[in-house]
Order: sequence, then C-alpha cells, then structure tokens
Amino acid sequence: MVRTVPPLNTVPLPRRPLDPDDRQRDWYENELGWRTVPGEPLRLVTGLRFDVLDVPVEAGIAALWRLGPSSPVAVRGDRMRLLVAAGSAEELPGLLDWLEWGALAPTLDLVALGADGHMEAPPFPGARPMKGDPLPAGSARPLQGAAVWLRPPEPGCEVEASLPTMPAVGGVGDAPDLVRLVDTVATQCHRVRLRRSCAQPLAFS
Repeated sequence: MVRTVPPLNTVPLPRRPLDPDDRQRDWYENELGWRTVPGEPLRLVTGLRFDVLDVPVEAGIAALWRLGPSSPVAVRGDRMRLLVAAGSAEELPGLLDWLEWGALAPTLDLVALGADGHMEAPPFPGARPMKGDPLPAGSARPLQGAAVWLRPPEPGCEVEASLPTMPAVGGVGDAPDLVRLVDTVATQCHRVRLRRSCAQPLAFS
C-alpha cells in the first residue's frame, strides 16, 4: 500500500529588515538617481548631478532668496550646503574674478565641491531616527554637527531644473542665476568675516 504524503505549505522566510544605511542609500540612488560613495558614513558624489557651494550658515541664510523654492539646501553644523548645477565648481574662480571678488577669494570661506568631491548625505525626508542620531528626522536644528536637509530634494522631479546655473550655458526653465547667487554669497561671506574680525578681543602687549 502506497502512502501519499500531503503537500507541505511552504512559508516564505521572513525578509530581513533593510539596514537604515541601506534604506538611505536606496533612496538616494533609486529615488533620486544620485550616486553614493561606498562605505560609511553615507556620502553623495558631487560633480555628476550637482555641485555644492559650502558657506557659513549666516551667509547661506542671507542668500536663500536667490534660490528657487525647490532648490535643495542642506545644513551641517555651522555650514550650509547650497546645491548648484554640475560644473559650477569649475566656474567659481572665474566668476569671483569677474565679480571683482578675486583678490578676496582666499578669505571668503566659500568652498565649492565639484568633480571627484562628496558631501555627507543627510537622512532622507521621513526617515526614522537611527540609533545614535543626534536629532529626530525632520528637525531643522542640527546638533553635534549632523547633516540635515533644510530644503530636501523631491523624488519624481528633475532636481537639476531647480539648481542655479550659468545663464549663458542653457539654464533649464526658471533655474536661478548662478552669477547672482555667487555674488550674493560672496558679499555675505565677506560680511561674516568682517563681523567675526570685529568681535575678536583686542590683543594688548
């Protein structure tokens, strides 16, 4: 007599929850199409989809009105990262010269990140706080130097169309003017430097 064995109901193995760092990397690479740097902490490659102007927060806040409402902006500690069109970092020295800031450029505390550069990736919008995070997701007040989005990028739209670019090289749509942004940022960086110099106590011998 042959006994038949009832079929076994196969139950799929539970999926391992995605590591928080993997979720962030997946969001940047698949939702936005931005390349990330292998390893930790998570960093975004600059010079491909965007460049970055890294300025003091005071200077960046004063220049926000030069950006479009959907232009991404990040903050890390006392520094603000303004995302601009790819290639802008190469244009910056010539722009500063043309705007007559060339002689003061080394003192402006204005840094451009372009080809072969990278920036720390802030937690993506809506991300749950990870262990060790110094602040909850969505907080606009960075602590302990953590990077956060002040104006996060929006998946599903062409981020490049909102980035400041050179008007002579084919700005897309209503993209902000990179020349005016750089002039504003340089002016504000210079004012920040002067304020800091005046605030320093006098040295007496």
